[in-house]
Amino acid sequence: MTRIAIIGAGISGLSTAYAIEQLAASRGLTIETQLLEKNRRLGGKVRSIREEGYLCEWGPNGFLDNKPMTLELCNRLGVDTRLVRSNDNARKRFIFSGNELHRLPENGPAFLQSKLMTWPGKLRIAREFFVPKRQDERDETLGEFGRRRLGAEALDKLIAPMVGGIFAGDPETMSVKSCFPRIYQLEQEYGGLLRAMLRLAKQKRAERKAGQSVASAAGPGGVLTSFASGLQELTDATAAALRGNVRIGAAVSTLHKTADGFDLELEDGEKLSADIVVTAIPAYALAGMLEEMSVVMADVLRAIPYAPMNVVCFGYERDKIAHSLDGFGYLIPKQEGCSILGTLWDSSIFPQRAPEGHVMLRSMMGGATNPTAIDLSDRKVQDYVMADLRDIMGIDAAPDFVRIFRHQNAIPQYTRGHGQRLLALQDAAHKIPGFFFNGNAFFGIGINDCVHAANRTAEQVVGFLEKRDTV
Repeated sequence: MTRIAIIGAGISGLSTAYAIEQLAASRGLTIETQLLEKNRRLGGKVRSIREEGYLCEWGPNGFLDNKPMTLELCNRLGVDTRLVRSNDNARKRFIFSGNELHRLPENGPAFLQSKLMTWPGKLRIAREFFVPKRQDERDETLGEFGRRRLGAEALDKLIAPMVGGIFAGDPETMSVKSCFPRIYQLEQEYGGLLRAMLRLAKQKRAERKAGQSVASAAGPGGVLTSFASGLQELTDATAAALRGNVRIGAAVSTLHKTADGFDLELEDGEKLSADIVVTAIPAYALAGMLEEMSVVMADVLRAIPYAPMNVVCFGYERDKIAHSLDGFGYLIPKQEGCSILGTLWDSSIFPQRAPEGHVMLRSMMGGATNPTAIDLSDRKVQDYVMADLRDIMGIDAAPDFVRIFRHQNAIPQYTRGHGQRLLALQDAAHKIPGFFFNGNAFFGIGINDCVHAANRTAEQVVGFLEKRDTV
């Protein structure tokens, strides 16, 4: 029987273990999986906390339904009937600029009428049609890409806030090819973003005319999807479906390659062995684990930085907030000088996030452009968030409910050179038969990305087993 150790029980490790078990069973392979998690709970940064009638997400609060990976996992787990999607109001997203909230335009006429961009800024975006395609292979940052194709104002008011909201990142360091590969591909394939929009719109019209099914736009990047009891229901259901052994409080300190597999040494001194090892842990943690087995991988892994983040949940009686909460929330350009990156109107996005007659706002503070925020006291964090909410939404009342969650290493940063680092890691891993890795530090930070990488890793593991058994 082949023993497979999966290290790390966040969404990446859980879905990898599940995918390996399911795929191996479908191909008639006999395996024994062991999932090892250093913490005393499963789920990694996916954690839903219900207190005083409020539902707070410690980490991510959902996944987008524009890709099938997580929806398919929910279907296989039998929890798809419990999914909840953000309502239509969540399509309304805002940018705080010039001391007011501007709704992000969803079409051409709305863009022309919007006061978010100045007319010179709008005209500069229109000129994108005439900007030539970049020919060299240098790994361009999002800042460089934004200024080159859309102009400085679009970078500051549109691209940078989006990068902060998704990655908590700095566009001047983040790789456009690694962070937004689709945008990079559109320029390469069509010559520019506006050209791509026109061609794709024409293609959709032709498909509709031919009676073919065409996916409709469902808000920016799809509809945010979760569960009424929070996203943790997904990780709980995945863990419950596993057939192998699951251990919490089992911190692996070192991996050793042996002639026929691997030796794993735990921090408490316990030793385990496995034929195959799959890691699904942060880059910095994997670097320490691989110090003896692959110095090359350890050095490359340490070059992947992480951004810190404070997640701040405020609960209010609805009557204390005069501002409309009809929407998803807002992001804030760095130039506005605010302490937070943005605020989600969580109880407007999903039902049952706050008690009857109350609302919950979820603000993000920190990121790559404000890393010292992680060191602020709880009192300072609360004061800074309250000041920003007062200036942006006119909220003078103190919150009735406060929870502050701190993530020293919140989100991996796909900085310039990330693609080359991945190639180096993959090349080094190929030289260690039976060793595989995934996680959000490598192939995408979203839930869909993690599930997709888990499925791909399962195919690689099972393919390795089948090839080994035929030799």
